[in-house]
Amino acid sequence: MPVHPYIPNSTPEIKKKMLQEIGVESVEELFSCVPDNIKLKRPLNIPPPASEAEVVNTISGILSKNRYGSDLLSFLGAGCWPHYIPSVCNEINSRSEFVTAYTGDVYTDLGRYQVLFEFQSMIGELVGLDGVGFPLYDWSTACGDAARMATAITGRKKILVPASMSPEKRAVMQAHVEGLATVEKIPFFAEDGQVVLEEIEEKVSDETAAVYIENPTYLGYLESHAPEIGEIAHGHDALFLVGVEPLSLGLLEAPGKYGADIVCGEGQPLGIPTSFGGALMGFLAFKDEEEYVAASGNRMITLTDTAREGEFGFAYIMPERTIFCARDKANTSTGTATVLWAITAAVYLSLLGPQGIQELAEVIMQKSHYAMKKLGEIGGVNTPAFDAVHFKEFTVDFNECSKSVDDINKELLRHDIQGGKNLKYMFPELDETALYCVTEIHSQQDIDRLVATLEEVL
Repeated sequence: MPVHPYIPNSTPEIKKKMLQEIGVESVEELFSCVPDNIKLKRPLNIPPPASEAEVVNTISGILSKNRYGSDLLSFLGAGCWPHYIPSVCNEINSRSEFVTAYTGDVYTDLGRYQVLFEFQSMIGELVGLDGVGFPLYDWSTACGDAARMATAITGRKKILVPASMSPEKRAVMQAHVEGLATVEKIPFFAEDGQVVLEEIEEKVSDETAAVYIENPTYLGYLESHAPEIGEIAHGHDALFLVGVEPLSLGLLEAPGKYGADIVCGEGQPLGIPTSFGGALMGFLAFKDEEEYVAASGNRMITLTDTAREGEFGFAYIMPERTIFCARDKANTSTGTATVLWAITAAVYLSLLGPQGIQELAEVIMQKSHYAMKKLGEIGGVNTPAFDAVHFKEFTVDFNECSKSVDDINKELLRHDIQGGKNLKYMFPELDETALYCVTEIHSQQDIDRLVATLEEVL
C-alpha cells in the first residue's frame, strides 16, 4: 500500500515496527485464518485516484439517475408510510446534545434520558401498558422480542400468528425464537380477512406461549375479534401479543385495555421520514411486572431520587438484565440511530397530544375511505378486496383487469405516481392485488389524479 497522508501508520517503517511489536512477519500473516480460496488475488476493480472535484462530479452523475420520493405522488406504504413531519422534529433531533450524545451513562446525559423517559411514557399511554423499553430497530425486531419474551415467561414452545402477517416479519420472529419455539400460522377468511377463531381454539394448547395478532393487519383491515382472541389465549394461560400502527390508536382502543400482555409496533409514522430502507424504529411495551421487565432484556429509563433532597434524576431499571451487560450473549439488539428516532417520536407525540392524534387518525381514515370509494368505481377494479374496516391501507384487486400489478405500476411511474405494493409475491393467493396507502398528506386532488390515471392506464 502506498503512503497516504490520510491513512495512519501507512509508512513502511511504522508498519514494520508495529508488526515486530506483535510478533508477526507480515500483514498477510494476520489474515492466515481466512481460507485461501476466498481471498481476492487481484487488485480491486476500482478507478484510479482522482481529485475531490472529479469524485464529486462522478458520484453526482450516478445519483442523478435516482427517482426521489419527493418528486412522485406516492401511495406506497407496507411498513414505511408517507406522513407529514413537522419541521420542529428535525430541528430538535439535529441538536448536538441529542445527535452526538448517543451512548454513555448519566455523566454524559444532556437531556437525552429525560426525552427517552418521556418517549416511554407516551408510548405506554398510547398502547395502554406501563412497561416500555428503549426503541428497537423496527417492528419486526420488536415482534421478535415479544415472542422471545413470551417463551421466557411461559416456558412454552409455540407461537400462533395470523397468516395475514408479513412473511418477512414472521421470518424475523422465527429467527428470534429459533431453538426456543416454533411459529405457526392461523388462516384468515378470504371474504373479510378475519382470523378463523375456530382454528385458534383448535391449535392453542398448554404448549402455546402466545397468540400474536396485528391491528390493523399488514393488509390494512382491522381485526374485529381482537378481544375474543385474547380471551382464548388467556384461557390456556398463553400470552396475548398485539402489533399496532401507533396513529391508528387515535381511534382504536389501546391494546392494553382489551387484554394485551405485550404490544409492539412501528414508530416510523411518528415524525420519521421515509428513505431507502427506512428509517424505522420499533417499540415494545408490556405489563409493568417483574417477570416481564426481567424478560425484556432492553434498557428502560425510570425517574428516581438523587442525593440532593427534592431533586429527581433518570436512571436505568435493573441494568444487569440488559443486552448491554450480556454483550455477545445478548438475545436481542438495537442501534444508536433508533434512540435518535425515539427522541424524534417523543417530539412528534408531544406536539400532537391525545386530541391531535385522534384528529389526525380521523383525517387519515376519511381520506383512505374516499380513495377506496373512488377506486372502486373504476371498471374491473375491486377495492377493498376484504369486506372489513380499514385504516390507512387497503387492498386493490386488479385480477379482472387485463394488466398485471407490475405493468400498472410501471405505467403509473411514467405519470410520476408510485402505486401500491404488489402482494402477489408475499401472498400468492391474492394474485394481481396491490396494497395502497393514503394518509393526511394526500389531498382530494391527489386521489382524483390517481383515479384518473388508473382509468387511463387500464
